[in-house]
Amino acid sequence: MSSFKNLVFAGLAAATVSIVNAEPHCPGNVDSLRPRLIQNAQIIVPVTINHTGPYDFLLDTGAQITTVDPALAKVLDLKIEGTTGVIGVGNYARTPFTTLDSVQAGSQVVERVMAVIQDLGQIQIEDSGVRGVLAGNFLANFGVLIDYHDRIVCLDKADAIEAKVKGQHVGLVATSESRQGPKTLTVAVRLSGIKKGSLLLRLDSGVNVPLLYPSAEAAHLVDVGTSPLNSRGTDGTDHAFAVLTRQEVQIGPHTLHAIPFVMPVSATKNIPKADADGLLPTALFNRVYINYARDYVVLEP
Repeated sequence: MSSFKNLVFAGLAAATVSIVNAEPHCPGNVDSLRPRLIQNAQIIVPVTINHTGPYDFLLDTGAQITTVDPALAKVLDLKIEGTTGVIGVGNYARTPFTTLDSVQAGSQVVERVMAVIQDLGQIQIEDSGVRGVLAGNFLANFGVLIDYHDRIVCLDKADAIEAKVKGQHVGLVATSESRQGPKTLTVAVRLSGIKKGSLLLRLDSGVNVPLLYPSAEAAHLVDVGTSPLNSRGTDGTDHAFAVLTRQEVQIGPHTLHAIPFVMPVSATKNIPKADADGLLPTALFNRVYINYARDYVVLEP
């Protein structure tokens, strides 16, 4: 089992932004979560674990398995049940896992949620108050609306939102990981600098910059005149990322212009091959509606 972890680059955007705008609400009378943002991209929501908290968690559509940082795991006296393989951006590790009796965000509760116990890397450097990652094995129980424009998150268990969301459905691509565990939000995307056809990118609310994994097709996109960026991985070490030339991104009916990408310069040896070609931040869009049950997303640039 694997879980892709967040990637955050300091200095790409403003620091933490509190969401205190004028009281917009979720459609369909669904309860509204009012998070705060880090780097204008990462969504931080209050989460109750085993009826304690709330604790600040990163809402991460790019991760399959919920994460609790070791300090919080100790406070909660979580029992380790074994280890599982966790893939990060450029690293791989065997990581302890546990089962959380209950996880609650807003009014929505899921019982018996698997969680890995792992350092949070760069995200905790940016905001030391973040205590974990709320991932696909929680989110996939709901229809999820992430509204960056109105600064709200909606978790819908009764399909009240679906009928009110307008826009073309972009189908999710089945991957080997999604067949083995929680669904991954993998979509077919075309980039102007790559001629081989569609790439598979994972829609990821845990990153603030698009990323391509190293490949022969993408090697020529490296901008040799730009210094690499660094980000702290969940393995506790810094990793370098080359900056790529800006790309036109075609996804469903939408074209995004002049989008910057990065690429890992080096990776841990023996890291399992990813079943996607990279990551695409959900923060590139004003609104993202995810229907896990029917395997599609609706994107509003």
